[in-house]
Amino acid sequence: MAQQPDSLKIAVIGGGSSYTPELIEGFIKRHQELPVREIWLVDVEEGRNKLEIVGQLAKRMVEKAGVPIQIQLTLDRKKALKSADFVTTQFRVGLLEARAKDERIPLKYGVLGQETNGPGGFFKALRTIPVIMEICREMEEFCPNAWLINFTNPAGMITEAVLRYSNIKKVVGLCNVPIGMEMGAAQLMNVDHSRVRIDFAGLNHLVYGLDVYVDGVSVKEELLKKLTDKEHSITMKNIHAMGWEPEFLQALNVLPCPYHNYYYKTREMVEEEVKAASEGGTRAEVVKKLEEELFQLYQNPDLAEKPPQLEKRGGAYYSDAACRLIHSIYTDKRDIQPVNTRNNGAIAGIPSESAVEVSCMITKDGPKPLTVGELPVSVRGLVQSIKSFERMTIEAALTGDYNTALLALTINPLVGSDKTAKKILDEMLEAHRSYLPQFQ
Repeated sequence: MAQQPDSLKIAVIGGGSSYTPELIEGFIKRHQELPVREIWLVDVEEGRNKLEIVGQLAKRMVEKAGVPIQIQLTLDRKKALKSADFVTTQFRVGLLEARAKDERIPLKYGVLGQETNGPGGFFKALRTIPVIMEICREMEEFCPNAWLINFTNPAGMITEAVLRYSNIKKVVGLCNVPIGMEMGAAQLMNVDHSRVRIDFAGLNHLVYGLDVYVDGVSVKEELLKKLTDKEHSITMKNIHAMGWEPEFLQALNVLPCPYHNYYYKTREMVEEEVKAASEGGTRAEVVKKLEEELFQLYQNPDLAEKPPQLEKRGGAYYSDAACRLIHSIYTDKRDIQPVNTRNNGAIAGIPSESAVEVSCMITKDGPKPLTVGELPVSVRGLVQSIKSFERMTIEAALTGDYNTALLALTINPLVGSDKTAKKILDEMLEAHRSYLPQFQ
């Protein structure tokens, strides 16, 4: 492989995101080993105002740190991509208004409304996959050797779509769930995060900790015991923790991720979402208020660092995980990180070319998945079921075929009926009409 460049250009698609200051902070922290010289923040016309606000904050952060990084702002994606070494994607097609519809409409039918699971995740994929394929085509033209680091949700489906249907093979999907699980485990075990390691395997937002170690010694049993207490939970800002039945966790014998609440506590989670939506608004509406507060802060000309309020967003640590990953690829660090990548036989029973979320060694040639073999029988069926749903969803997103879309939605375990699936599909296709030209 060619020698690594000694000056890096990063293109950030969705540069006006409220998460961008965390990304800038990550590059500043690592600047001695990671020679980032240009960061191009690019967004769409609707995001111009946010891009300007975030961009000015990024410039102040770089200036305060005294690092030689140039921040460029643009609405021209091709200009941002030209000769980039790394491309990160963190965009939301339809903005938070579309997410609010994803969350509210399914609830009318007694089905979970959630950003990346069930009908909500399905429609987010339908809107997003065609856009990511367009970005891949532009990358082939303007930066064919760049790495695509995607943390746009649903990250697993997007990674799989790129692997199967584009010519971009240097793609890695990233999620903050594994790093959040490590931090949660460290807190419960009362140790520093650096001492914790989890063997991750599964799919994005459906990943399991097969074993948990502190200083190389397994603490899985002790941790699972702690998790049966409602006071102790490993969760995220956007998922209400309810505690697990002790006997259930003991039989499962692996560490579930926060999103497993939706599959193992479906009824309670639907009730919780209905209540939340009627009292304080859906999560999208809550996030909208949070974002407004953040952008008010970002406009302060005296602010020159990432504000602590950013951690209230459900995606805290996303950007730091991205910087850590880019740093490890660039330096050929060969450390272990959980990412979404090509299975390549790591998990038995899942096609090699499919995307999985699994612990990998990170090298200059990208992630090398650690072999897991067969998943425990207790979790294998759910993983296979969601992988089928993902494959059908990607096909529907790329073809605009109504029947495939209906099949995908019906086989999702959170929907439970072809009749209900059809009602949700018809209403949501209409609600998101302007972002789904492939279905017209």
